[in-house]
Amino acid sequence: MPNTLPRRALLSAGLATAAAPLAAPARAETAPELTWRLGSGFPKNLDILFGASESFARIVGEATDGRFRIQPAAAGEIVPAEGLLDAVGSGKIEIGHASASAAVAKDPVLALATATPFGLNARGQSAWWLQGGAAELFAEIFAKHGLTALPGGNTGAQMGGWFRKEIKNPTDLQGLKFRVAGLGGQVLAKLGVSPQTTAGPDLYAALESKALDAAEWIGPHDDEKLGLQKVAPVYHFPGFWEGGAMVLFWFNAEKWKALPKTYKAVLQAAAAQVAAEVQAKYDARNPQALRRLVAGGAQLRPFPQEVIEAALKASNDLYGELSAKNPDFKRIYEAMKGFRNEEYLWFQVAEYTYDNFMIRARARG
Repeated sequence: MPNTLPRRALLSAGLATAAAPLAAPARAETAPELTWRLGSGFPKNLDILFGASESFARIVGEATDGRFRIQPAAAGEIVPAEGLLDAVGSGKIEIGHASASAAVAKDPVLALATATPFGLNARGQSAWWLQGGAAELFAEIFAKHGLTALPGGNTGAQMGGWFRKEIKNPTDLQGLKFRVAGLGGQVLAKLGVSPQTTAGPDLYAALESKALDAAEWIGPHDDEKLGLQKVAPVYHFPGFWEGGAMVLFWFNAEKWKALPKTYKAVLQAAAAQVAAEVQAKYDARNPQALRRLVAGGAQLRPFPQEVIEAALKASNDLYGELSAKNPDFKRIYEAMKGFRNEEYLWFQVAEYTYDNFMIRARARG
């Protein structure tokens, strides 16, 4: 993907929602000069995720002839990642780019906007948001926190993490010190795991010193940078707690409301372009990174079916508990579950049949 995207190329990229308003640059007398700060929830070494903020800022600037300037900053540079949504909602900064799962302690329903254990895959998450009513459902929830949001990318199904010892059955999870957060951590805790919140840069040392027994991160492209196969060689999959992790662009609701319609259309178009790029980059870069990891000593192992079944039961138990306490969670979780069931009804007919055949054909050479 080139480093620059001319404005006319943006308009021809299939972003129908913004094509009409962006047909010509906004006139100077109706287009104010603005400078907004964008806090990323990701460090710069996560080049795809942090790079999404840089691409977003560039596209917005080009589409407005430089009148709407967005200044991206990596996690911790202007606000800590864990405080990002509060910073946007309070108006300290205007935009954030992060997963909603980071705010699960604040409101568990927010996690449903990114990924939940045994939730939707990447295509399903996108379809639910864009065509299945999720955007409307979440608008009310986000408004309670002073936020509005747009999809800003998806990592696809994540890996299950790096383990010093292979997990062969559910009893191997007992007492396991595992770096895993959010609802995934709560589910695994029901199976005896001790969830940890160790930061990415500290994972190697924690695994080497046995302060951790296992750690999940994202997937091959990002995991390769940490070199964890040297200290925890068993690479389990899949990360069933994040089967399609959507990240979002978060906007301060009052700032968003005050924008001219043209600028709102620009932001919508830019977010849609970036969202497509993020998933495409992961899909394009993960295969070769996986090959290099295996060549470097990683031992690929699927989670045993017994473990996944136990985790599914624990997930359903957790959702029942959260639904009993949180009407918003119940309402949106039930909507997601219904959409998920319909998606897999369709996927199993054509997608799964085709993919399964092609995987077997590839193995034959």
